[in-house]
Amino acid sequence: MVDMEAASPVSHGDRSFRVTNRLVLSIAIPMTLGFVSTPLLGLTDTAVVGQTGRAADLAGLGLAAVLFDFLFSFTGFIRTSTTALVAQAFGRGDEHEARAVFLRATGTGIIAGILILLAGPLILAAGERLLSPEPAAVAVVATYFSIRILSSPMRLINDAVLGSVLGHGRAAVGLLLQTILNGANIILALTLGLALGFGVAGVAWATVAAETLTALLGGGFVLAGFRRQASPEWRKVFAWHEVRRLFAINRDIMIRTLLLTSSFLIMTRIGAGLGTVILAANGILMNFFMVTAFFLDGMAAAAEQICGRALGALDRSAFRSAVRLTLFWSLALSGLLAAGTIVVGDHAINFLTSAPDVRAEAATYLVWMALTAMTGALAFQMDGVFMGTAWSREMRNMMILSFIAFCAAVVTLPPMFGNHGLWAALNIFLLMRGLTLAAILPRKSAQMFLPAQ
Repeated sequence: MVDMEAASPVSHGDRSFRVTNRLVLSIAIPMTLGFVSTPLLGLTDTAVVGQTGRAADLAGLGLAAVLFDFLFSFTGFIRTSTTALVAQAFGRGDEHEARAVFLRATGTGIIAGILILLAGPLILAAGERLLSPEPAAVAVVATYFSIRILSSPMRLINDAVLGSVLGHGRAAVGLLLQTILNGANIILALTLGLALGFGVAGVAWATVAAETLTALLGGGFVLAGFRRQASPEWRKVFAWHEVRRLFAINRDIMIRTLLLTSSFLIMTRIGAGLGTVILAANGILMNFFMVTAFFLDGMAAAAEQICGRALGALDRSAFRSAVRLTLFWSLALSGLLAAGTIVVGDHAINFLTSAPDVRAEAATYLVWMALTAMTGALAFQMDGVFMGTAWSREMRNMMILSFIAFCAAVVTLPPMFGNHGLWAALNIFLLMRGLTLAAILPRKSAQMFLPAQ
């Protein structure tokens, strides 16, 4: 029976701590609420644009969203590596290093954001060539992309801020920041895109404004905490060996995330070849998938923070408990998500689009989307464990194996089964990610916690 008592430190004269369900849920629930508002934003954008009744508008928005997911896969390491390194510093009781990690991540984010802005036209041209949308969708992609890309530096600052507060286990602060970000974005998207009739352009400007607002508030909050400490030693913060260590971790996480996002890009490309209606239907279902993913990401966030903290404290018992409890809750949550998708999926599809042909296609493949909750539960939980401990090389290698399996599936299944085969390939990919990481976890944890035995 799983106990529900509060988390409390274990008094051993060291930094050991006890992991209970209350500790796991105190991180997972706020972060789930924060993360899930992100795909709700995607659903809002889809609903706003979907009211035009034109499949090309929905297809264009879906393609642009995938393009940004692919683009930010190059910088997704900022949030994850910041969480991992701050959590480990927190486990050691080294607040000076936790602060230094945040400052390095913020500097990296600002530089990366500026580079993305400068490369914007080239990225757009390459994306249009790669995705090959129909002419009617090209203008939608270009409009959305050219506006939303302006938010890149602020987006990456927000990643550093969220990584820092999550690494300290301050999930309530993370929830507040995500609520501000996505709440403002949703309100502005409805106002600019629907009420004022700016459509796709209004939806894009809403993102720019919301990212800027949250970066200012979140950055101010974190910096206010720093003022209570001694001034940072900037030469130490940005010392080359420290920056190189950060990028060594970031390189592996970037490759892993790039392959993950590439799988969605490949899925979108193949869907585009099956026709605009199927592409639009898959775009709607991928929004449902993102809702599922961000629910499971809340539990992964708990695994990140607690496993990273346990590694920093060299507390093997806490690490084992964190893995066990986050897996239990991930599996329970995935079952609820799959059942919920089946029950309310048709109603959600009808709300998101008024196009009859898109509605019919989306309903046909809804069961495949529901299955992703079950096949993805272990993958998301294992990602949290390996990210929190910064075991980035192993995570990268297992992602490469999983991506190879996915490519084999998309080459063989869609030609035989059409869009059914495409969704089956996605489920195979998710299942492989979880199983490969779980297979190497016992050996890796035994190696890393040997000094604590």
